Amino acid sequence: MPAAPLGGRQGPAKPIRRLDRVIIRFAGDSGDGMQLTGDRFTSETASFGNDLSTLPNFPAEIRAPAGTLPGVSSFQLHFADHDILTPGDAPNVLVAMNPAALKANIGDLPRGADIIVNTDEFTKRALAKVGYAADPLADGSLEAFHLHKVPLTSLTVEALKESGLARKDAERAKNMFALGLLSWLYHRPTHGTEKFLRQKFAKKPAIAEANIKAFRAGWNFGETTEDFAVSYEVPPAALAPGTYRNISGNLALSYGLIAASQRSGLPLFLGSYPITPASDILHELSRHKNFGVRTFQAEDEIAGIGAALGAAFGGALGVTTTSGPGVALKSETVGLAVSLELPLLVVDIQRGGPSTGLPTKTEQADLLQAMFGRNGEAPVPIVAPATPAECFDAALEAARIAVTYRTPVLLLSDGYLANGSEPWRIPQVDELPAITPDFADGPNHVLEDGSEVFWPYQRDPQTLARPWAVPGTPGLEHRIGGIEKQDGTGNISYDPANHDFMVRTRQAKIDGIAVPPAVVDDPSGEARVLVLGWGSTYGPITAAVRRVRADGGVVAQAHLRNLNPFPANLGAVLKGYDKVIVPEMNLGQLALLLRAKYLVDAQSYNQVRGLPFKAAQLADVLWAAIGTLEENDV
Repeated sequence: MPAAPLGGRQGPAKPIRRLDRVIIRFAGDSGDGMQLTGDRFTSETASFGNDLSTLPNFPAEIRAPAGTLPGVSSFQLHFADHDILTPGDAPNVLVAMNPAALKANIGDLPRGADIIVNTDEFTKRALAKVGYAADPLADGSLEAFHLHKVPLTSLTVEALKESGLARKDAERAKNMFALGLLSWLYHRPTHGTEKFLRQKFAKKPAIAEANIKAFRAGWNFGETTEDFAVSYEVPPAALAPGTYRNISGNLALSYGLIAASQRSGLPLFLGSYPITPASDILHELSRHKNFGVRTFQAEDEIAGIGAALGAAFGGALGVTTTSGPGVALKSETVGLAVSLELPLLVVDIQRGGPSTGLPTKTEQADLLQAMFGRNGEAPVPIVAPATPAECFDAALEAARIAVTYRTPVLLLSDGYLANGSEPWRIPQVDELPAITPDFADGPNHVLEDGSEVFWPYQRDPQTLARPWAVPGTPGLEHRIGGIEKQDGTGNISYDPANHDFMVRTRQAKIDGIAVPPAVVDDPSGEARVLVLGWGSTYGPITAAVRRVRADGGVVAQAHLRNLNPFPANLGAVLKGYDKVIVPEMNLGQLALLLRAKYLVDAQSYNQVRGLPFKAAQLADVLWAAIGTLEENDV
């Protein structure tokens, strides 16, 4: 239902226009609070019951140069009355807090889009700073759009003139004025935002009330101004029954790790060094000591994974979180975990590279590093979630594999999933998979003289996993280290035949991990083109497939969540189609693996712009592939 009015004029209400979906982008300086504004609008949209998808986009600098193009921070939200998969290709509404925000985002707007600009910031100096020779609000260059000129700063200051705040402090609340205006325009609930502001500024009640007053002033401005003749309503989506909440990928992943700890009965230990965009997981897990979670902020990446591996040796669910540069530093200890055959989760929230690269932008370019980035033959399972909400399930699956098969597991999320959000149906506990550590509790081998001993590398015949013996357990004393082990006894061995056997056995253990088969979405069964993705490309690919099918095209789709080992049926799936298209936010890493393993002519479509694909561009790629096959048939 629409939120209750916050005041304003009396008389006839403005007409309400019903929409099935809207894409809004808030943009301003990195200090303008655009991420907070977008997050609050998203939270209220989630509570209203719409399906949604978000795309935060911000500079890496803590305080980027004010009023410059590199300093622009934005937050895009797509919400609808039906199932959606992406933050949207092009915004219907742009809220631009200054000239830099307008110039940085105007190229993404379709003709007829609404632009709400803060006219107070369009000074000669601000315009010159971003290269505007003339004021775009007055020179006719925006005639293709519906332009709404709103002096957000001065209206905010006027609304707070009785608050006692200095002008500079009052101006900081202009993002709340904008939020109030947009909340009126799209009938968003308001109670949650006011409650949030009172909690956020509980120690500064004057600031809390000033922000609330600015928020209400924005709402009332929308109700009273003649510039907005109508408001809009996007009805709730018809979601499957259940209890939902809005959740980001990093938060879902954190909850998944806690759930894995509870389902396995293992205490959760996180050894981590802060790095964008993974740091939120450390922050979140540190709040949950009530679930037995222990978090250790290490002095560097190597210490973080070393502590996590030590915790795994001690019988805990050991986890370390990082991004691409940290994976490079952790690689030696990952290899040690392969040799020790201990469960360990290595969470890589991928970002643009190489080196420091684009710390706050997304990329999928760590796949080959995850697959091969260690010395020697050191195979590691790889799991990649497809959506923010699926990060919860991916964490559980990675933990299950690690504990069951006694191996480190790499979980590949990325910045798009980590910071983006969507509705998540909260599962029932009995829906979660069981994870059984099955610790060793006594001798497991009989010597020729009949005596019983514990062999740390005596393997389970089904999984090839070695026993997990908690240190200090009487009778289970054993030696660990990075030097090659003798099969069974775990003693140091330099025997060539034993090394060959151990290398092949560790590989066979990973190859034998039970993963679900690849599922192909091919409704007609007549598709000749298959589009195959992994990780966060799921949303744009699926949206593109829907567009092609809606226009009469025939295309099949499959998506990989297990990248090592691949599903057992993947080779047969790939060879069942005349053309395989693999979109990736890298230069073709999955395609390279598929071509090498299955000898299929997988065709890459690549982008490394720090941004997710747009559904429209992928739809064009699929149509081109379909057209090429049809031309060859003629």
